[in-house]
Amino acid sequence: MLSSLKFAGLVAAAFVAGAQAETHTVTFTNLCGEGVPTLKANGVTLSTGGAYTSNGPLEAAIAYLDVGCGANGEGCTMVETTLVNPTTAGSGSSTDITLISPHTFSVTTGFGYYNGCDGAGADCTSASCSTAFHVSTDTGVQVACQTDNVTDL
Repeated sequence: MLSSLKFAGLVAAAFVAGAQAETHTVTFTNLCGEGVPTLKANGVTLSTGGAYTSNGPLEAAIAYLDVGCGANGEGCTMVETTLVNPTTAGSGSSTDITLISPHTFSVTTGFGYYNGCDGAGADCTSASCSTAFHVSTDTGVQVACQTDNVTDL
């Protein structure tokens, strides 16, 4: 069974709220028929399936489909993201998929940016996908977006 989880809004689904406010919204599309999409930052659960909007930067967040994963996605495919408006060149949002132990391939997973950097993102459909971190030096799999208030899907 090929099932997948898409992180819609997981790379800064951001909308301008007011004059210069920074916001980022993470949205999930669970095509697996099981599991609970989970978004965490700093050990705090921010969402278990519903859209989550951050009023300001969303830093060092993780997302995964909880199908028997550990408390921080251990044993599962995980998406890591920092959604932030760039203040200098190269300092904006960055998102990746990780399969670095203790994370392992559990379900097809993907993410994408919208409302800026449209279409930029990645999908991982197998344990050997080239779009995920397998070791810490696989930095080429990080997907950056240097646009304010970008949306991720």
